[in-house]
Amino acid sequence: MRAIVWNGVNDLRVETAPDPEIISPHDAIVRVTMSSVCGSDLHLLGGYIPAMKPGDIIGHEFMGEVVDVGGEVGKVRKGDRVIVVSILGCGQCEHCRRTVSVSHQWP
Repeated sequence: MRAIVWNGVNDLRVETAPDPEIISPHDAIVRVTMSSVCGSDLHLLGGYIPAMKPGDIIGHEFMGEVVDVGGEVGKVRKGDRVIVVSILGCGQCEHCRRTVSVSHQWP
């Protein structure tokens, strides 16, 4: 797959990266069709996140098509079009269970 890779401060490159794999039964793999940049990407680009290391793939707000899901994924399936936002919840922890869950079905 092609990915935006952080290689150092102010050094982003489009590179070939290994295809993602299902690791957890809660995983979903999405083929990105459109993406956007948000303000937090500037912190990554500028090197203000100490955990960043050369080779890290960035990008956390996008839309695309689900190409594979783990065995315990129940709300989306292969072929669904989805939007992925920067804040994700597990749906299982105490905090997630205390909040109202809203799901949208897109045409």
